[in-house]
Amino acid sequence: MSQQTSIQNLYPFSAVVGQEAMQLALLLNAINPAIGGVLIRGQKGTAKSTAARALALLLPPLEKTDLIIEMRTTGRTDSIHFSRSASTSRFVELPVGASDDRVVGTLDIEHALQAGQRRFEPGLLAQAHGGILYVDEVNLLADHIVDVLLDAAASGVNTVEREGISVSHPARFILVGTMNPEEGDLRPQLLDRFGLAVEVAGQPEPELRAEIVRRRIAYEANPAVFYARFAESEELLRQRIVKAQVLLPQVTLSEGLLELITHICAGSGVDGLRADITMYKTALTLAAWEGRRQVTVADVRRAAELALLHRRRRQPFEEPGLDQQQLDDLIRQHQGNRGEKEEDPRDDTEGE
Repeated sequence: MSQQTSIQNLYPFSAVVGQEAMQLALLLNAINPAIGGVLIRGQKGTAKSTAARALALLLPPLEKTDLIIEMRTTGRTDSIHFSRSASTSRFVELPVGASDDRVVGTLDIEHALQAGQRRFEPGLLAQAHGGILYVDEVNLLADHIVDVLLDAAASGVNTVEREGISVSHPARFILVGTMNPEEGDLRPQLLDRFGLAVEVAGQPEPELRAEIVRRRIAYEANPAVFYARFAESEELLRQRIVKAQVLLPQVTLSEGLLELITHICAGSGVDGLRADITMYKTALTLAAWEGRRQVTVADVRRAAELALLHRRRRQPFEEPGLDQQQLDDLIRQHQGNRGEKEEDPRDDTEGE
């Protein structure tokens, strides 16, 4: 199957209806994978996997398709090329029952001892390099597997060590995890390590539901024709991602807004500094996505909505979520302390 044919058989990202927060979180990670991935919480049938698969088609082409795998023992380092086709899917799905070896790769110690040759079979982390690693029902994975995924996503490197042999290779990917909270939650320590989080739900408005059904029926009737309807908007999204990536290093965030970020995080009762750092990166990326070189208060507010949803310390039996009024109050409080002109923190009219 050609790349063009495979594209035309997938649901377009821009055709997804009514899930703007989820789409924004995914796009921000496409622009800046250093944000740390996204956790999508919600019911089944809310376009979670559809949007993640479609995002893979918007990613810029890989500069290099091969991976350099380094194998080290005492006094010796070998480099092995792991070849991948340029048409290799940028979307890799991790099965719930995947073993450690399936995820990180297999190091054949017995073969090394018997034949004197070291053999490494790359796993899903190698396949996902440069693309998206999608984990459905991430809350049902064993904690140690989730730890491995999050470690690789944060460091950009996968390392396997056994019997004095160490193997490492690049593993830079966008981690997308989905879960239904009714089936159990992740431990707070694991939740905190996902960069962003969004809550998704079915649409209560009959008009939106009808449009979703119409699009799905049209897609199932003829995927290629349906994709052609959105081909222009898909290309515009690809171009906008690339432009934002180019602009991102030029975006600046003032000292006052950095203090606002730390004020919001402290006032929201989050533990550690990962929330502050993620909000900083997200605010910069939001500005780049909007084509600006300067972060605004509204960027910080939107970053807080995405970065604090899963990190805010909750009382026992309290539902997850972010108190929008509390967020606005924290922003106004900080502006008042600095003697700044009070403005609506939802307003995004500030120029460059």
